[in-house]
Amino acid sequence: MVKVSPSKLRSCILFSAVILTGSIFSSCGRLKRGNDVYPQIQDSSIEKGKSLAMVYCKSCHEFPDPSLLNMGTWEESVLPNMGPRLGIFNFNFKEYPNERRDPFLDSNYYPSKPVITQQEWQNIIDYYLAMSPEQLPAHRKTPIKMGLANFKVIAPTLRYGPPTISYVKIDETVKPHSIFASDAGFRKIFHFDNNLNLLDSVTSNGPIPDMEFQNDSILITNAGKLNPNNGKFGKAEYFERDKNGKFLIDTTFIFDSLSRPVQITSVDLNNDKRTDYLVCEFGYLKGYLSWMENKGGGKFERHVLSSLPGAIKAYVNDYNHDGLPDVWVLFARAPEGIFLFTNKGNGKFDQQQLLQFPPIYGSSYFELDDFNNDGHPDILYTCGDNGDISRVLKPYHGIYIFMNDGSNHFEQKYFFPMNGCYKAMARDFDGDGDLDIAAISFFADYAHEPEEGFVYLENNSDFDFQPYSFEEGKFGRWLTMDVGDLDGDGKPDIVLGNFSKAPSITAGTYTWVDGPPIIVLKNVSTKR
Repeated sequence: MVKVSPSKLRSCILFSAVILTGSIFSSCGRLKRGNDVYPQIQDSSIEKGKSLAMVYCKSCHEFPDPSLLNMGTWEESVLPNMGPRLGIFNFNFKEYPNERRDPFLDSNYYPSKPVITQQEWQNIIDYYLAMSPEQLPAHRKTPIKMGLANFKVIAPTLRYGPPTISYVKIDETVKPHSIFASDAGFRKIFHFDNNLNLLDSVTSNGPIPDMEFQNDSILITNAGKLNPNNGKFGKAEYFERDKNGKFLIDTTFIFDSLSRPVQITSVDLNNDKRTDYLVCEFGYLKGYLSWMENKGGGKFERHVLSSLPGAIKAYVNDYNHDGLPDVWVLFARAPEGIFLFTNKGNGKFDQQQLLQFPPIYGSSYFELDDFNNDGHPDILYTCGDNGDISRVLKPYHGIYIFMNDGSNHFEQKYFFPMNGCYKAMARDFDGDGDLDIAAISFFADYAHEPEEGFVYLENNSDFDFQPYSFEEGKFGRWLTMDVGDLDGDGKPDIVLGNFSKAPSITAGTYTWVDGPPIIVLKNVSTKR
């Protein structure tokens, strides 16, 4: 056992490659955080804990390296929440958080008896506390400049508080184009024209995280309940337009009993000329990626592609040109990562994991974009969900670009650090022939960098992105965003949705509750 200073401890653990070799075990045996000195930890316990963690912590997801979180978060939040997964519900006279009394959770979700001993659990704790930093390093990035030369900021006159917009969508299927915005707290769906005048509003019976426009009707994903839960309250329903152009929700749902769905896509997956539905059931501790086979006569048969929670975003396309629609999906829980489900016909799919991320990343969104114009889809990915059990600013949160080698093998090409990043969309906003990026953060560092709430990355070629923001962006907390040609001039505009009533991990002085429910960044670029 050896005494080390906090600075020496930090310097040891900031290099994960060194950590993984175990070469610093002999120099990091004592813990000190602030004025608290922790009992000395035996080197043998640290080594044993690492071996156990590599087995048990890796059984459900990518191995979470201790350097990914600070010591206090491991000790006070993450490890207590992980213990029950191994059958450890009480430790050192402290009851760990668990959902054993949840009537919607299978009785066998948690182990019936501990998978490891109390001493082995202590070894794992010792490993993570000894090998984690007191604080995570700060972001290092190019300063965000204020001012959006290619956009004009407009907002509706509609004001109410506090706005809790869970979804925005630009409708380009009809002319003139318009905007739909769903408020989860007020259970309202607002319909704005392209000048942001309110045309109509409809009461919904649940939060709406997704819509799909189909002629005169809209397929609605009804999550049932917005907050984390294991119930099956979600459903698929339609939003219909009457003869006067007004909308109303069809109370006859297509199907229900869904585990907190966040996206429903209509597609004929088995080529039987009937419309099936791909369903991302994010869930909570339990969730699914399913497809509902249309059997005719209003009957559907459920097929589960994955019984893992966290399916948050899916794209359907025929990537291998065999005439069958394939599915790309981002899972934001369990084994976080992007998966490709290749359609083999007759309702059968092969599964391939394209990218894997540590379970602490907080995956939030992805797109398929071709950044180098080689005809193969690259991946634009964001991570930044900080509303779970590790609520600290993380230097790996932000925007990533992974390039496709032509065979669906992806390698990271670009990273822009952005605290709490929730979504990024790539379009040629300035008309110069390359892809720029618009991004939002729901967990920005509001105390120090509130401009992180919205960032526009202008592509100056060869992945040289320059970040910009705008002053009005500080008066909303942007949970959702969409891009589309709102005014029909051929240029992509941006709409942001303000979800102002939510916890924040950093202090801010901005009155989001008094801000507009939505803001539009009208594209006024002149290069086209």
